[in-house]
Amino acid sequence: MTQPPPPPPNHPPDPQGGFGAPTPPPPQQPEPGYGYPQQAPPPQPDPGYGYPQQAPDPGYGYPQQQPPATPPQQPYGYPAQPPTQPQQPYGAGYQQPAQPPYGYQLGAPPGPQGPGGQPPYGGYQQPTTAAVPAAAPGGGKKLSAQLQIIIAAVVAVVLIIGAGIWYANSGDGGGKADESKGTGGASQGATGGSGGSGDTKGIGGGGKEKPPANTQAKMTFKVDLPVVPDVTDVTGSWLTDKAYVKTGVNSIVAYDRDKGSVLWTLPLAGQVCGSSRHLTADNKLPILFEATKRVAPRYFQQCTEVGLVDLDAGKLLWSTSVTGGTGGDQKVRFGEVTLSGKTVAAGGSDGGAAFDVANGNPRWKPQANDQSCYDLGYGGGEGLVAVRKCGLSDAQYVMIQNLDPMTGAPVAQFKMPTGVKYAAVVSTKPLVVAADVGDSAGDGSGISDFFSLDEKTGKLKAKITADPDQYAGRCRSTKVEACTKVLVGNGRLYVPTEEHEGSTGEYGDETNELIAFDLATGRTAPEKADAGDKYTLVPLRMDGGNLIAYKEGPYNLGGRIVSVDGGTMKETLLLENPADKAIHDVEKAFSPDYSEILYRDGRVFMSDMMLSKPRASASPGDKEYLAVSFSTH
Repeated sequence: MTQPPPPPPNHPPDPQGGFGAPTPPPPQQPEPGYGYPQQAPPPQPDPGYGYPQQAPDPGYGYPQQQPPATPPQQPYGYPAQPPTQPQQPYGAGYQQPAQPPYGYQLGAPPGPQGPGGQPPYGGYQQPTTAAVPAAAPGGGKKLSAQLQIIIAAVVAVVLIIGAGIWYANSGDGGGKADESKGTGGASQGATGGSGGSGDTKGIGGGGKEKPPANTQAKMTFKVDLPVVPDVTDVTGSWLTDKAYVKTGVNSIVAYDRDKGSVLWTLPLAGQVCGSSRHLTADNKLPILFEATKRVAPRYFQQCTEVGLVDLDAGKLLWSTSVTGGTGGDQKVRFGEVTLSGKTVAAGGSDGGAAFDVANGNPRWKPQANDQSCYDLGYGGGEGLVAVRKCGLSDAQYVMIQNLDPMTGAPVAQFKMPTGVKYAAVVSTKPLVVAADVGDSAGDGSGISDFFSLDEKTGKLKAKITADPDQYAGRCRSTKVEACTKVLVGNGRLYVPTEEHEGSTGEYGDETNELIAFDLATGRTAPEKADAGDKYTLVPLRMDGGNLIAYKEGPYNLGGRIVSVDGGTMKETLLLENPADKAIHDVEKAFSPDYSEILYRDGRVFMSDMMLSKPRASASPGDKEYLAVSFSTH
């Protein structure tokens, strides 16, 4: 979809309808009491165009003044910059109220209060920009000293803004010629980003993925679709040093990553209904699965079983379930599962539970007295963060809790603003959460804002508003750890823009950019990655300080895998798929919006996430596949 450019920075209208310096308020008068003689306010000068003016109004035929200069617009993908000092959320010590106010944080000192004792909202207010007063008409009196100072100051501000915008737009186009060059990024340093300073020293680089001698890939294997009686979710795919592992029907299957031959098949009691994005260092994977196979007419079963799979050996090491919470003696139903350190954590509408990764012994589980609050789900990885729903009916609110993975005790917490029904964890360290505040996104993305939080104190560091018409990140509204197209690293949040017209404005040349935000300030970094005409950048994962991204190509060219330096945002081409139509048609069937794409060591794997009953009218030329692989080896 063609996207319009963002609006220019807001310019507040002059109270008198003119432009230039603001009109000074009238002098304060004492408030008249009963019987006090009423006094008319002193006459005010008529603030004409460009007030203050000292010259008389020129007559007919006098040279007309020029309209004020308008500051240049921000380039596509760059929102208005927030102030350098973020507002502080409401804070309190560890005496949690029954319903803490928005921005409540555990263990942090109180923050500044807004008007009326209310906490200031976590978002930034866009700084206003004064219009430039026009020059005085020639031949008249000279401008007053006061007006000359105002003009000089405002012109300087506009010049500074224009220079910054020119710098942000001065990057390379990101075409194929540029992709063949090295990234030139510095070695990986501290995780704190530079924000909008333009200094990328210590940011980016340090990735394991290097360009091969020949980046042209060939198709290595295809996996046929299994037959299913109805809609079946087969989300989940992983890579080891030897295998490509994919969820099947009532099973998990490992394929040789070069030949596609089956290495092992792990049969399960029922369908996989959840899996972790994180593995242990020795390739152990937490999963959820149904206790029994699906049988018509009750095709869907309850997702109650938690297990740990050894992806090297193809074995289910342990499986378990728990009872409790609102279900009483019934098994707790889960919606998703994750891993952090030595803890497997699963959550859902029945509440959350955690297990020892070594043996499956419960660390905690839902309690009967948890009816007013429950853990909807967890984000894993370097930390363990719970999204907790509290309250009843229309008084519900959402808490973000950074937990001790061994005990479940909250280390810090933050109350999301009113209007948030669900929240998604983008990253646990640094802690970044996405939410659709007040259902304002309106596009099904689940994102209107990102919240950068201090995982130690619960303090709001920055609130980043992501216009859904402009940015292409996606989070599933009821899932806590299911965001796609958004990455966190180098102290930055990386988000792609939506597709928009390319440089020619012609149909088929649509493109997008990859934008970075500083997590400490919320400001946009000046560096950005341009996909180039006819290509769309889809970030997949972090690789050290670099980003691995898939570039979806046009109808007559294969897709590409690139490494984007997280500091300079320069691309390095790692792999390019064939342009042959028959092969390209297979690749195009795996849309990045509805498929899983994995890349590692010169190999890219694309797989389906949802299967349905085969169409009776399907022709041989419409054959679909569960997965396909391309390789430069």
